[in-house]
Amino acid sequence: MGGLGTRQIALELGESAVIVIVGLGPGDPQWLTREAWQVLRRARTVYLRTRKHPTVRGLPKHLRLRSFDRLYQRAISFDAVYSEIARSIIAAAGKKNKRLTDDVIYAVPGHPLVGERSVPMIMAAAQAAGIPTRIVSGMSFIEPVLEVLQVPSAEFRVPTLDPIDGLQLCDALDLARLHHPALDPDRPALVAQLYSRQIASDVKLTLLNQYPPDHRVLVVRAESAKRSSQHSDLRARGSTLAELDHSAGFDHLSSLYIPPLTRAGGFETLQETIAHLRAPDGCPWDREQTHQSLRTTLLEEAYEVLTAIDEDDMPALKEELGDLLLNVMLQAQIATEADEFRMSDVVAEIDAKLKRRHPHVFGDVAVKNAAEVTTNWNEIKKREKAAKGLTAASVLDGIAPALPALAQAQKMAHRADRAGFRWKDKRTRYDKVLEELAEVRNARDDKHRREELGDLIFSLAYWADGLGIDIETAAREGNQKFARRFRALETAVRAQNKDMLRMSEAALLAEWRKVKAAE
Repeated sequence: MGGLGTRQIALELGESAVIVIVGLGPGDPQWLTREAWQVLRRARTVYLRTRKHPTVRGLPKHLRLRSFDRLYQRAISFDAVYSEIARSIIAAAGKKNKRLTDDVIYAVPGHPLVGERSVPMIMAAAQAAGIPTRIVSGMSFIEPVLEVLQVPSAEFRVPTLDPIDGLQLCDALDLARLHHPALDPDRPALVAQLYSRQIASDVKLTLLNQYPPDHRVLVVRAESAKRSSQHSDLRARGSTLAELDHSAGFDHLSSLYIPPLTRAGGFETLQETIAHLRAPDGCPWDREQTHQSLRTTLLEEAYEVLTAIDEDDMPALKEELGDLLLNVMLQAQIATEADEFRMSDVVAEIDAKLKRRHPHVFGDVAVKNAAEVTTNWNEIKKREKAAKGLTAASVLDGIAPALPALAQAQKMAHRADRAGFRWKDKRTRYDKVLEELAEVRNARDDKHRREELGDLIFSLAYWADGLGIDIETAAREGNQKFARRFRALETAVRAQNKDMLRMSEAALLAEWRKVKAAE
């Protein structure tokens, strides 16, 4: 709020009035607190964030009401609206006035500290300018929404909710800005101020990154003219998440209730499960594991993920990714128990690294294409290593020795190429393959032949890199193709009651050609 110049305003205008921020409650004049009513009855002028609130019609008739509704129509963003509101309230409070009736009264829907983005801005600016503030509490939207959620409906009955025991609260505007909701899907959530169909659509898109399209949700809208035991002032409408924005009827009194997922799906839930497995009352096998003992299973699970990807098997990929994540989480839990690091540290480091290495997304760097992104990425990596005092002696430093040989060869070839050690074109790389093949054929003995075969394989990796082909993937796909065809050959031979060991080479090749032709 430094841009408001609030301290300068206070210095120029002398002693300021008190800013009194009043909560108008969730939507019915009779829900005003007695304190709020007394403040409003003694006031002369009240600044309203918005007139579009049912309580406004029940305010004392003598009040001169000044609304900021006009700002919503011309501002380019809500942040700009709230900044201008804060500027106006601070300027009004800067006028020298000592009488209570001339304190600046700013009234907002609900409770001033629940979902009111302008209030923290005003309070921060007032503190910077030395202007005293006072909060007059109001009933928030939470209480009546929780009440209506307990009323049996044709949609579904919500279990009794305790807002201090797991209920999550967020603002629709904040949620709409995100690409992934900052919510634990294993706990219920209330979303405030779902005030338009467009906001509902934006919120839906964010939530769909966490919740399935058929997840049931409830839109709660307060229409209160009169509160009654039958809760006639509130109504709830159920729908699937995918259909959230298919109907109208959203306004500034609309809220969204999101039940937990029907089965555990949150990151925190998985962490609790793994911590329990490692606890004294957990599993003996899990408790015995160390960083070193999990190395083999970590590699196995990674390869099973690759297999699922190669086979385009999405159910298998979902399962294998879970097994791989289990290994990652176990490693982090073991580190936590040894006070080495925690899962939050792992997340924090990779999140910071991603943002640091994507300045074209999270900063002001402009790029034209993916090639420039790669160039920037590599330069940023160099600076990071230099800052840590890890200046590489060779461009090959940092290549994991545990990589599969083909993948390791291609990574070495790629880095050497980037450093300037390269053949001029694809044809030259191909000729190098032929050269190495000839050396294998002309090898003096088995030892020499093995050495030349290694050179041939490396030249193949170099050629593949020049063609933009991942040689490890190509090799796996080749293996899968051979296995598929060989199994088909076995089936064909068995169907003829023959034995491959007793068949001639010509007969076997004939059957092999049939299998290839059938594909």
